[in-house]
Amino acid sequence: MRTIVPPFTVAAPSGARIRDRLRVDVAEEKVLTLVGQHLGRHQRADLAERVAIGLVPVKDNRRAERKKRLTAVSSSRWAGAMTRASEDQYQLSMRCLYDERAGLRRAIGKIARRLAVPCGQRTGRVRGYQDQCERFQKQRRLQALQARLAVVEQHIAKGRPSVVVGGRRLAKARHNLADTQLTAEDWRKRWDAARLFLTADGESGAPHGNYTITVDPADGSVTIVLPEPLRHLANAPCGRYRLACTVAFHHRGEEWLDRLTANQAVRYDIVRDPVRGRWYLDASWSAPKTMVPSPQEIRACAQRLLAVDLNADRLAAYVLDPHGNAVGEPITVPLELTGDASRRDGRLRAAVTSLIGMARTHGCTGIAVENLGFTDARQTGRETMGRGRRGKAFRRTVAAIPTARFRERLRGMAYHQGLVVVAVDPACTSRWGDAHRRGPLDDQSNTSVTRHHAAAVAIGRRALGHRIRRRPGVTAPDRRIGQRRATGQTVSVPRARGSASPPRRTGVPYEGGKTRQCRSDQLVLFPAPRTVRGAPGARRLTCGPECVDSANAGHQRQERFAGQCPGQGRLSTRPGRVAQR
Repeated sequence: MRTIVPPFTVAAPSGARIRDRLRVDVAEEKVLTLVGQHLGRHQRADLAERVAIGLVPVKDNRRAERKKRLTAVSSSRWAGAMTRASEDQYQLSMRCLYDERAGLRRAIGKIARRLAVPCGQRTGRVRGYQDQCERFQKQRRLQALQARLAVVEQHIAKGRPSVVVGGRRLAKARHNLADTQLTAEDWRKRWDAARLFLTADGESGAPHGNYTITVDPADGSVTIVLPEPLRHLANAPCGRYRLACTVAFHHRGEEWLDRLTANQAVRYDIVRDPVRGRWYLDASWSAPKTMVPSPQEIRACAQRLLAVDLNADRLAAYVLDPHGNAVGEPITVPLELTGDASRRDGRLRAAVTSLIGMARTHGCTGIAVENLGFTDARQTGRETMGRGRRGKAFRRTVAAIPTARFRERLRGMAYHQGLVVVAVDPACTSRWGDAHRRGPLDDQSNTSVTRHHAAAVAIGRRALGHRIRRRPGVTAPDRRIGQRRATGQTVSVPRARGSASPPRRTGVPYEGGKTRQCRSDQLVLFPAPRTVRGAPGARRLTCGPECVDSANAGHQRQERFAGQCPGQGRLSTRPGRVAQR
């Protein structure tokens, strides 16, 4: 069996990014387009040169030489931003190649192990394919994966990844315009907008944190340094172009203004949305590293925790106390992720906002989630996620769960609200929660508890360091007995160290003020049968107590008098139940 990874706290966000709209006119839009196309063309040429250099140490990538050539056609700061973007894109492409190689190797190994087992048979935990037809298709699939792996290995050996500036998906859409419901003109607008380069890195000590693209905190005006061939378009001193529109960042605007007044580095990106026909200005900066408390420190604080189980259509949550017990009623947040990307992201943000509000309302110190990542399952596909109609439906459900985006949104939004996010191992949380936690939750809750709520409790208990399974010897209360349990029962109080109760002797009654004393209240190891007189001349032997407590009668009858009363019926294995013959 696999080892359960200990829980850990998710690191705080390493930076921030905010956006505001640029309401430019036709002339300003033309200038921005010319600048973006000019810089984008030279940046793509620099990226091609960087890919041709290959996988070399940083000191051998000839960045200074490439920056000197780009400075002649732009400026020193534009050249630095272009070479930095080329290096980042190259390193990201190499990491993608490594991930693709790992996924292909995993899929090839899984299929090869199943092909080694005859059809319809099983060897250990490896099951062969159902029939010869499926086996033949898997053999073809294995050959295709091996061919793809050979190409990836070749790219890694040469250190030359395949990069499409603007996106490979958009490039392939040009040959399938009917399927994407786009016209050639619409596609060209999206393609040109994706290949613009209007990115200026920040610089500490520069006026307002950025010399290339500067935003005045006093009036929100935006000025841009034009490249050398386009200096004739300048309308401000020093070859700069001033936009007539202004910006005002409302979200986290105070933090942005603090950096501008202190002349700290702020990066700006000018982005064009061809679908809406709008221009946006993005501001981003790095945040100092913050040490978040560990799960052990959270347990020592003895605070509540909100446990959340992520599903395709809902978020199931439960509030847990420091001892791992569920508090209150189950919480369900609907999660309808339909529509375009922006709408789905907005609905996900609204769901995360609801979770954060509930956590603050119930006094929770953090939120516990699963460290989900279906990368392995998606790569192996039908080999591990079922086959047929049910397997296809399950794979669609898994693909609809926004694991990475939910984790990133929750990490950033919870951190700014003073909450800690604890990630736990997702192994067996749904199965063990349904088996060991759903029944007790049903008894204490007034609403129906689903399997997902039980999984949320399992996630929270694992985050708090408690075991998911119930303590040995603790059974669920009987519903029939629990409904009419006496209300005057006292709560057990632990005794002081060194004290002990007096010895019990036969014939000594229980302490306490009972309203009716009977012989059955005495501690008798083997009680004597009593005679109950009914009709004249009739005598019947009984071995049960004359007056019993409804909360403990079944348990006492099973332990003390099992097997001694053949006329009463056969005792069941469940406490408090008698099964008649």
